[in-house]
Amino acid sequence: MKIAYSNLINFFEEHPTIEEISNHLFQLGHENEIVGDILDIEFTPNRGDCLSLLGLARDLGVFYNVIEPQNYYEDYIAPLDINFKNHSPEDCPNISFLRIEVDEIPKKYKSYLEDYFSVFKLNKNNFFTDISNYIAYEMGQPTHCYDISNINGDIEFISDDINEDFETLLDKKITLSGKNCIFRSNNEVINLAGIMGGKSTACKKNTTNVLIECAYFKPESIIGKAQKYNLHSDASYKFERGVDPSMQEQVLRRFIKIVSDHTNIKVVEYTNFLSKEPPLKKIKFDSQKIQNIIGTQVQDKIYRDSLTKIGFEIKENEIIVPTFRHDVVHQNDLSEEMARIIGYDNIKPVSFKINKIKSSKNIDKENLLRYFFASKGFNEVINMPFTSRNISSLRIDNPLDSNRGFLRTTLEQSLIENLLYNEKRQKESIKLFEISDIYSINKDGRVEVDKYLGVVVSGRVGNNYKEFSLKLDSQYLVELFKIDKSEVFEVSRDGLDTKIKNKIFMVLLKFNELNEKFDKLENQEIQKINFKKYDQISDFPSSTRDLSFVLSDEIKIKKLEDIILNFKTDNLISAFVFDFYNNKKNNQIKIGFRLTFNSKNKTLTVDDVDSEIDYIVKSCMEIGGVEIPGYTK
Repeated sequence: MKIAYSNLINFFEEHPTIEEISNHLFQLGHENEIVGDILDIEFTPNRGDCLSLLGLARDLGVFYNVIEPQNYYEDYIAPLDINFKNHSPEDCPNISFLRIEVDEIPKKYKSYLEDYFSVFKLNKNNFFTDISNYIAYEMGQPTHCYDISNINGDIEFISDDINEDFETLLDKKITLSGKNCIFRSNNEVINLAGIMGGKSTACKKNTTNVLIECAYFKPESIIGKAQKYNLHSDASYKFERGVDPSMQEQVLRRFIKIVSDHTNIKVVEYTNFLSKEPPLKKIKFDSQKIQNIIGTQVQDKIYRDSLTKIGFEIKENEIIVPTFRHDVVHQNDLSEEMARIIGYDNIKPVSFKINKIKSSKNIDKENLLRYFFASKGFNEVINMPFTSRNISSLRIDNPLDSNRGFLRTTLEQSLIENLLYNEKRQKESIKLFEISDIYSINKDGRVEVDKYLGVVVSGRVGNNYKEFSLKLDSQYLVELFKIDKSEVFEVSRDGLDTKIKNKIFMVLLKFNELNEKFDKLENQEIQKINFKKYDQISDFPSSTRDLSFVLSDEIKIKKLEDIILNFKTDNLISAFVFDFYNNKKNNQIKIGFRLTFNSKNKTLTVDDVDSEIDYIVKSCMEIGGVEIPGYTK
């Protein structure tokens, strides 16, 4: 976000330099760059409260004496009579409407408003939309302006599955699909909530009578819509990160004041629809706890004063979290706040001793399993325990990512997604395993954690001539695990995004119930695998070629394998023997190699692959006594 230094210093009694402010922002964890008179700041997604002049000044309040330079409309506002229905208060628990009618549109803006457009080189739209954009910059709360003359009928807020066309105020036509939060009037979508308004009710340069909407939307209800419809806006950016649900009247009074600074107001009316009060979060005041967490002394007075300066309230040994701080929930959040205020560089390191911890049997067992599976040609996958699916999952009260608000209760879906990912990249033999914690609710309503082993297989048994023609099946897993066939199940491909027909088989076992074969692994000779560093998988398609050689001298087999299996080219990613036949009557040996080519930068052409094949063939023919039936250069 870009903030003008000349605007920001109006919020401080002191007059710090832009460099001083920049250094304090870095201390608070806000990376920034100074570009002339502009601070270009990167905020983490949980700090939506800083996305404005007011919010940023408030966060810097621990270093400076903050004042509010803005003026607000202080007079009585008549009640607004509006036919509004909120059909989804869970998604929009608080919304306000303001009606303003003016005599005329001003020909010139006051300097503070004019400077906003000139400093950031922004285009003006119309009087009311320009004020709306300025207020979002100044106070962090997006508003939307409707031309009242174009609203016919009641206004409804709806969150539902819809499928209909919508033309935005930027003249872009889209088709809304799936669940969306919308405003509707006279059976027409007039606003994609929190993202962008519609063309039919948009204000024009000569609009003098407007309805201004000021709302709080649940961030989870807005996230992803701007990206889905390619309608990125400043409003969506702020709503996705959470705005202050308690400042609507303050924002609209500021709106009225800016209008009154420019023209005569004929009518001003206001109403609010509050279905649910913002939750009041309270945390015990415990400076000792904070001190223990961050590892440095924190005096009660400093702790109290620091929190008070940035908007927290302390009453009766409790900290009342302000409504604009969605990110603060428990003591760890407060300790992070104090660590930033003190400055991580100012926290002195302390030496401490760690007692040697004996490795647990489970950890040893996990590593043995990893070596075992690697020796059998399996690859390990590591998936996040969080998911967006709420089917058979546990909801998280305070997820770090609102798109992954559930804990998975099985490894099955994650392993299937891993398998499909590999199939789409033309992998013919897929053998995957995962060792991970799985969460469940016991009969007492408590969360339990169990470690599980999940295995999924599909396709060819292996990339070698003995196993190339064999398909992975339930019997393969039965023999591998020495388990009953009933413990292996087939996963249906119905509903999966794939055209491949190979059968999918899976085993899910509780870690502490693994059979004796795995309990005795530590007594087996398992060759330790040299694990390779992760190499990025290409998103471009691969190309497969087969080369079949005929030779009469067995000694030359080793030379041929050494050349092809160890051949290095820019795009050759794998090579293996898929066919072998020794006809001793004719003294003729046939050996087939499968070569796979793939680039991380582009889709390979036929000429790209042919040139590498020619190079490989030329090297092989230098052995002498080797033929490639049917091969022509």
